[in-house]
Amino acid sequence: MLDERKASILRAVVEEYIQTAQPVGSGHVADAPGVSVSSATVRNEMAALENEGFLAQPHTSAGRIPTEKGYRYFVDALTQPSLDRSSAQQVRAFFDHAHGEIEQMLADTTRLLTGLTDYAAVVVGPPHEVAVVRSVQLVSLAPSVALFVAVLGNGAVEKRTIELDQDLDEAVLSAAAEHLSARGIGFPLAALATSPAATDAATESVAAQVRRNLAAAVDDAEHVFVNGASRISASFEAVETVRSVLTILEQQLVVVTLLRDVVDRGLNVAIGSETGMQPLADCALVVAPYSIDGEQVGTVGVLGPTRMNYPQALAAV
Repeated sequence: MLDERKASILRAVVEEYIQTAQPVGSGHVADAPGVSVSSATVRNEMAALENEGFLAQPHTSAGRIPTEKGYRYFVDALTQPSLDRSSAQQVRAFFDHAHGEIEQMLADTTRLLTGLTDYAAVVVGPPHEVAVVRSVQLVSLAPSVALFVAVLGNGAVEKRTIELDQDLDEAVLSAAAEHLSARGIGFPLAALATSPAATDAATESVAAQVRRNLAAAVDDAEHVFVNGASRISASFEAVETVRSVLTILEQQLVVVTLLRDVVDRGLNVAIGSETGMQPLADCALVVAPYSIDGEQVGTVGVLGPTRMNYPQALAAV
């Protein structure tokens, strides 16, 4: 545990480095709010913080930069962060007008988060296959083509185009929709793929096509929404680091596993090696789970450099 003076000096170094990305000298720290000691005292305390692993000196005679340990202390010492008035108004306006399909809302959420933080935003959506079905419809698109629509309990809308074996009229489609509704509403979407057959041959022909379509697509995969990946390139000088981070963001399963692992470890901020992924050694991830109707179903997060603006990122997420 650091004493109050060391803590205020470390906080000043972290805040200055977040703003400038340049090693921080004792002169800047001595003038920082909350640090009321001489430059000589600051130099001595910064040397002590370096010895304790909170700061590092990239070059002789250069200033100091925070280490992972330094960032972790800074984050853990933060009080409840809050958005500035302008950002808070943006969030309120977003939710005042947010409605419709959850996929669109989650995609819009990533754009909002990127705009608020200037980092890459990631949202893991709820897996459709385990969500409870609220309603089922079959709509004719062409004589032998129908649109299967299922409204799910988590707010998602599942749509599948069904190619039928023969031309069918609206009465048969309606009968098939009623049959699927009777055996699907109140159960997970995956259960529809194994629902009992209908007694009427024409109705069963349509229902069987729907079941086959659902069975072929059920994989329990979460839907991942990413926005602002291009912002990563401005955060790092090393091209290889940018390439590695962008590659990870393109891999849906890796993103889901990463966010889930951080949340399962009880963290809301993972810094550098805490992400558990070597390519993200120079990155930090801020995450939070979200719930629908009281059930935790997904995760929201932002990915940026270790020198990210943690108070802003935490407040935004």
